[in-house]
Amino acid sequence: MADGRRWDRRSLLRGAAALAGAAATVPLLGEAATALAGGGDADALFEAGKFEQAGRAYEEILKKDPGNLHAARRRGYVGLLGNRFPDAEKYLKTALGLAPDDKEAHQLLGDCYIRQDKFAQSVPHWAAAGDESYAQWFAAVRGEAYQVHGDTARVPFEQMDPMPLVAASVNGGAAKRFMFYTGAPNLSLRASVAREAGLRPVFSQETDFGMGLVRAHWGILDSFELGGIELRNLPVSWTETTSGEDVDADSDGLIGMWVFYHLLPTFDYAGRQLILRRRTAETAQAVRAAAARAGVRPLPVWLAREQYLHSVGGFTGAAGSATGVVGVNFGGVGEIAAGVRGTTAERLGIRVDHERQIGTFAHSHPAVVYPCYPKEVRLGDAVARDVYCYTNPNQPLNVPWPYGTGFDSPGWFAHCFWKPYNVTVDFTHMNLYVARGKAA
Repeated sequence: MADGRRWDRRSLLRGAAALAGAAATVPLLGEAATALAGGGDADALFEAGKFEQAGRAYEEILKKDPGNLHAARRRGYVGLLGNRFPDAEKYLKTALGLAPDDKEAHQLLGDCYIRQDKFAQSVPHWAAAGDESYAQWFAAVRGEAYQVHGDTARVPFEQMDPMPLVAASVNGGAAKRFMFYTGAPNLSLRASVAREAGLRPVFSQETDFGMGLVRAHWGILDSFELGGIELRNLPVSWTETTSGEDVDADSDGLIGMWVFYHLLPTFDYAGRQLILRRRTAETAQAVRAAAARAGVRPLPVWLAREQYLHSVGGFTGAAGSATGVVGVNFGGVGEIAAGVRGTTAERLGIRVDHERQIGTFAHSHPAVVYPCYPKEVRLGDAVARDVYCYTNPNQPLNVPWPYGTGFDSPGWFAHCFWKPYNVTVDFTHMNLYVARGKAA
């Protein structure tokens, strides 16, 4: 694998349910972490998902020790998790002032800029972080990226399982069938769809994703239309075999997180549709007001590593319960309601069927997982009991940079968990609203 983001398309689709949270999720608040957090240790607070408190603790460290690179970088990361861009820029620039070659700070600042569509400003940081593909790709963006045309779109699911599919148009062409998955970053296409749309790569790379050599291409798409919403001038990627064939034919492409965080989306599983709105202060206020009228309380969300969304949830087994910051993934492929990290299952006494191991593949690595059945899986008021999940005993609670988020995690919530609900994500105020039934 060339780096932590470049996934083979087939391994991404097939392994999404099993390992989507491998680098995407966060902390289990065990007794040790709680004790350390109570002591005010900044890193313990951060790893336990107490991000606001951790941010203040890092600030106190910097007041006493302005040259503390780790505290400056982590404080910038805390700002980025909550899309607080001025904070993120301030502290990450401080970190780079202390260590101009620090790759992690460069990567975080590059992410900070692309979230704001400041692609040209991100380029030197991706280059300094050693990511040639991102540096050359984003250097090719001209003018305003992700231009949104239209106000609202309701896009029906043409298929729910094994992965939800929706219709979309590429460069004004005939409708294609796209899957969506928020655990993936950008919009990607099948190679044949890219050729049909007349796309030319601005950067290409031949690499081995664990399933043989493929050619990965990055380019700029003129138009992508979902119902009544059109996005113009957006980054896109595609892969093909070395002989020029499509890598996968399950769908015509994949809609990733970057498309969704430019909008105010509702993943209306119960209504079998996507509802997409122009992201404005007015639409965000309307969503908050509607949630308040319905008695739906907002949950916090954090965004890490360019595409990984998190909120607060928990798991219950025969030996007890644990609540922490969990990955929340919409779309993708799979039959599970959630993924549970192995130490979480063991600690909580979650029933695991060790006789029925499942060989899977995700994040460009093979993995063995086992069916497991938590007594309860909960995110806010959304609950599933005794549902089918996966656990990976070898999956660590904390995957540090450069491959993970750097915080602990009991697990993540996946495609099947959301089926009774509609879920709205407000990327401006960083809130998640989960309501039972179809969206109004």
